[in-house]
Amino acid sequence: MLELAGIIILGIIAQWAAWRLKLPAILPLLLIGLFVGPVSTLISEDGTKWIEPIWNGEEGLFPGESLYYFVSLAISIILFEGGLTLKRDEIRNVGPVITKLISIGSLVTFIGAGLAAYWIFGLSLQISLLFSGLIIVTGPTVISPILRNVPVKRDISTVLKWEGILIDPIGALVAVLMYEFISVGEGAAFTKTALVEFGKIVLFGSTFGFTFAHALAFIVKRKLVPHYLMNVFTLAAVLGVFVMSDQFAHESGLLAVVVMGMVLGNINLPNIKELLYFKESLSVLLISVLFILLSANMNLVDLELLYRWETLALFLVVVFIVRPIGVFLSTWGSDLQTNAKLFISWVGPRGIVAAGIASLFGSKLLIKGEPGAEYITPLVFMIVLGTVLLNATTARLFAKAVGVFLVKSEGILIVGASEMPRLIAKYLQKNGRHVVLLDSNTNHIRIAKEAGLMAMQANIYSDDLTDDVELSDIGYLMSLTGNSDINKYAINRFRKQFGENGAYRLISKREMDNIAQLPKEGLFSATDDFINMTEVTRQYPTISEVPISTKEEYSKVAKIITDDDEMIPLFVKQKDGTIHIIGSFVQELDVKSFQGSHIVYLGKPFDEALLDTQKDSDKKVEEPLEKE
Repeated sequence: MLELAGIIILGIIAQWAAWRLKLPAILPLLLIGLFVGPVSTLISEDGTKWIEPIWNGEEGLFPGESLYYFVSLAISIILFEGGLTLKRDEIRNVGPVITKLISIGSLVTFIGAGLAAYWIFGLSLQISLLFSGLIIVTGPTVISPILRNVPVKRDISTVLKWEGILIDPIGALVAVLMYEFISVGEGAAFTKTALVEFGKIVLFGSTFGFTFAHALAFIVKRKLVPHYLMNVFTLAAVLGVFVMSDQFAHESGLLAVVVMGMVLGNINLPNIKELLYFKESLSVLLISVLFILLSANMNLVDLELLYRWETLALFLVVVFIVRPIGVFLSTWGSDLQTNAKLFISWVGPRGIVAAGIASLFGSKLLIKGEPGAEYITPLVFMIVLGTVLLNATTARLFAKAVGVFLVKSEGILIVGASEMPRLIAKYLQKNGRHVVLLDSNTNHIRIAKEAGLMAMQANIYSDDLTDDVELSDIGYLMSLTGNSDINKYAINRFRKQFGENGAYRLISKREMDNIAQLPKEGLFSATDDFINMTEVTRQYPTISEVPISTKEEYSKVAKIITDDDEMIPLFVKQKDGTIHIIGSFVQELDVKSFQGSHIVYLGKPFDEALLDTQKDSDKKVEEPLEKE
């Protein structure tokens, strides 16, 4: 009981420490597991581990093969949760670079790392290729914390994020293939028998995953299961599919749950968000327990296998030769610059799938007496720990060294995706700015995406926003909803995260009553709230520009636009394309030079005659003053 409680407590503490230190959680989890496992034998009085998953084969927390069953079930849930996050429309837009990375890049890693292990360590070709198949995966759970701590250009973060998400099932599939080849028997590794077994894995895995995903979707839509049981019912369904598929084709369960998650994630289900949150929380707990167990299950003898110069040589080859070759071949002919390719080559940490499946397959092959199987788990753990340590400690410095670090974030996050924010976002996007719309309204998000805008369906009160790497280059925040409380909350909560260059919101009618105390973060004008802007948008859904050349001209044009109920000032666009957001305090706009600039406004066509009239009026006012 003490050991079980200790594992859970230590796991959650490690997750919290990783969050505070902005590190991948895998790092403290592995270190804790190694400390309470093999390292503790050097400290304890009787030379035993503080936490022993298996003791003398049949004793401990998980006697016999129960540890491997637990690992299998835990990985199935983690992979299912990863499959739920894969959206078809997002994958369609990831571009040829990511497609090549998960195909050409995976092939280069599989062949390159396999040959390196074969030549450097002298392992059999089958064991070497199993090792290389296991380290294909990178994983979002280790990449996301690194990217959140290292703001880089958006195309780089997008490539790394989607590579990590999409490559997990590919790496798992390749590892399953190699394991099946080895399990078929020596001398038959690449024969018809092995290929037939692999065909059964693909057939049963994909069929079970696809079929039961639609069956579960039918149950959810027909409300055949009460709401309070839905999450645990889905968990039971995932475990059931995994076990059932595995019975028909050995090791096909992993593929089945990935396919099941992907299909469910792309079906319009009413409770998909709740399901995703539940599975995410469960995955955090399982990852915490799993990593401590797996690393604690290693022995000093396993670690001593790595105490040789070949270990360092293999690590250097994988990180500094194989990974860069794969990245540069995959990005050949793309728009990515050399410094971006170098950074992507540098950041390739391995994660939970690699370590989990390595422990599972390595232990099974060891029981079968496969020569060289004892190296699988230690070598994969060495790659996992080494790459995470390297990337977590040097990614920021390397990003600055190669020139991809964002010194100033120029992206704009707009809270609200109704017609008026969409019109403003479209203008900003056409003028070369990265704009992200955020709204909880499904219809608003759908319309925004159809218009070619980047939009995210999310709750402003959720913690997920701070973890999204797609928002890594956001430096401006504008809250344009019709709810004054939401606008205030968005500014107060996310000002530091997304508003380093400016955080603005629409002011309410009540705030407009006291002109002397208008909030500094007020947007556009001191007389237009959400209702006014929405009405003007409906009558004149157009954003126009008026040329200006001096500060005086700016003041006159801004006054004409502000005084007119059917026009609302938005921005000042300079000659070089720089866009300044106009706040409620028009006179406080900081523009160094107005030469060749434009005032950008929403509303009816601008009447140039009004400007001439105001000039004449100003001249008449000035003449008596001169006479006096």
